Amino acid sequence: MSDPKVTALDLPAADPLPDDIAAYFARCEDKLGMVPWVLRAYAFAPEKLRAFKEMYNDLLLGDSGLSKLEREMIAVVVSAVNRCFYCLVAHGAAVRQLSGDPALGEALALNWRVAPLSPRHHAMLTFAEKTAEASARIVEADRQALRDAGFSDRDIWDIASVAAFFAMSNRLASAVGMQPNPDYHAMAR
Repeated sequence: MSDPKVTALDLPAADPLPDDIAAYFARCEDKLGMVPWVLRAYAFAPEKLRAFKEMYNDLLLGDSGLSKLEREMIAVVVSAVNRCFYCLVAHGAAVRQLSGDPALGEALALNWRVAPLSPRHHAMLTFAEKTAEASARIVEADRQALRDAGFSDRDIWDIASVAAFFAMSNRLASAVGMQPNPDYHAMAR
């Protein structure tokens, strides 16, 4: 089977894929049942794929006071701000899976303020949204609102880091016409 056209650009994957990348794709296939197309999009340049994978894995899977669900919630809200089709579909599926609540993923993607959120999550997503929209306008009162909601300064760093990463990733995905794996649309519904 040929690789799907995952972006609007003609950037074929390195051939052959370096052993570490081929092994990583095999682990994705085993764990997820697919290789996320964002990884296939980067496969033309293994060094870029490695950098993306390392940053993504650190921010979404690494040690943090934020849960995996909270980090995925940030990804969806930032992706909604940026109207990133790929990330809304992929990370909306992750929110549905992690929360067990299909409606939560939809609410976060369309208008997170209608989602039934705790005050903690409301504060987190307010900050993430502001980071995506106008980070230069963040002031100490914004950080203090997070502290008042129970977040540590390290958590604030992590919220800002996840939001900033997805602001960059969203822009790239949209600019190159990146498509989400079709499998994501039906996940956890």
